Amino acid sequence: MGIVFKQSFKNTLIIYLGFLIGGINTVVLYTRFLGDEYYGLATYVFSASNLIMPITAFGIHFTIIKFFSAYTSKEEQDKFLSSVIFLPLLIAIPIGYFWDFFHNWIMDFVAKSNSKENLIVENYTIHIYIIAVACAYFEVFYSWAKVQMQSVFGNVLKELYNRVAVMIMLFAVYFSFITKQEFLVYMSAAYVLRTLLMMLYAFRLYMPKFSLSLPDNFKEVLRYTFYIILAGSAGAVILDIDKVMIPGKDGFETAAYYTVAVFIGSFIEAPSRAMGQILQPLTSKAINENNSVETESLYKKSSINLLLVGGLFFVLVNCNVEELFKLMPNKNYAEGGALVVLLISSAKLFLMLLGSNGAIINNSKFYRITLPVGLGMALSVYFLNTYFYNDLGMGTEGLALATLITVVTFNAFKLWFVKNKFNMTPFTNKTLLMIVVILIMFFGFNFWDFSVPEFYILKFPIHPIVNIILKSIIIIAVYSVVVVKLSVSEQINGLVKKYRK
Repeated sequence: MGIVFKQSFKNTLIIYLGFLIGGINTVVLYTRFLGDEYYGLATYVFSASNLIMPITAFGIHFTIIKFFSAYTSKEEQDKFLSSVIFLPLLIAIPIGYFWDFFHNWIMDFVAKSNSKENLIVENYTIHIYIIAVACAYFEVFYSWAKVQMQSVFGNVLKELYNRVAVMIMLFAVYFSFITKQEFLVYMSAAYVLRTLLMMLYAFRLYMPKFSLSLPDNFKEVLRYTFYIILAGSAGAVILDIDKVMIPGKDGFETAAYYTVAVFIGSFIEAPSRAMGQILQPLTSKAINENNSVETESLYKKSSINLLLVGGLFFVLVNCNVEELFKLMPNKNYAEGGALVVLLISSAKLFLMLLGSNGAIINNSKFYRITLPVGLGMALSVYFLNTYFYNDLGMGTEGLALATLITVVTFNAFKLWFVKNKFNMTPFTNKTLLMIVVILIMFFGFNFWDFSVPEFYILKFPIHPIVNIILKSIIIIAVYSVVVVKLSVSEQINGLVKKYRK
């Protein structure tokens, strides 16, 4: 776990810096500089592009991680990369050619809400396509770098670059350098530039000798690619389909309100995203070498460490959520927001508990199970969303509940599947203890706040920030002492002993 810890630590810092900037964008800048309507529009465009990105990528970013380490010579590796790099174009070009059809479908869908404001999307649907293709190829070249065990630069581009670009564009709107209408145009250009930077870095790490020759196992590669497309789509579908469905019923403003709550709830997953950048290729390598001991070791260590770190942020987020919503410019963001945050963060914490479960399945000979699981998750979240949100009228809390049910149900199946096929689980003798600590901390700190007098700077509320800081200091101190004293994680305790010296 040495290389995992080093790069995961760097990636975690990068991701949380990205989340900090993203939080400022979400809570302060978007809502004040862009306004609810155009913020909702931006949310819709980004979410829709996230939905079609995995299909456009053709699963190649997973395929590279799965197969690259299995080739033993540079010639075989070059043939493999040469054969897969252009495959996403087989999807991207036809989608672009028939984009008029998709444009008309989008306009028919958003018109269902009878909101004239929704028609502003008409001039922006093409940006869904541009961003999707750019992100698809970004992921391809990012995987290219990850199989060289270099994930940090790509992580900077993935987690930090886009949020900094958003901040710059929002300030450009505020100072009237660009208009609200031009915001998405410039953001599309920023995503294209990001892909070009990732491509240049990937080629710098490993430049193949391109040829028309196919690797001997190309049929297997292609078969894996087809199966894995839905596995890559499932994660995007679960969260982003909510934001795409909302404008068809309630307009873009509601999508903006829901986006803020989802962002806050998703804050806890940063360690998982950081560790996953390097954990995926290491798991693939261990499986390709039939090293079950290393595979199980990665499985257990990733689970307990992600639960430990994710649990801390779960407590911090949910115990401060009411104060966070006080920073918003109007009360619409807080209506049902706390429950949405709790449900989404619970789903994320459950995923973190499973550690490298998904990486084990995706990179094993049982990868075909990802097809029914991915399809089942997509259908489940869609129909549950429709039932809770449209039929029962549960509002955005219904969307979050649908997400939690889908995540827990299908990932519990994946947990059982790995146990059944590999005879291994992610749990250690500290797992239950860690869950109890998280629950005690959550209930112990959730129902009180400091009585900080209200005060403002330039009409911006400062007292919630003071409350959040004071409460978070106490939570972090208590949580850290408890997990170190209980020796929950060997890696965390090792770091503590190292820095004590």
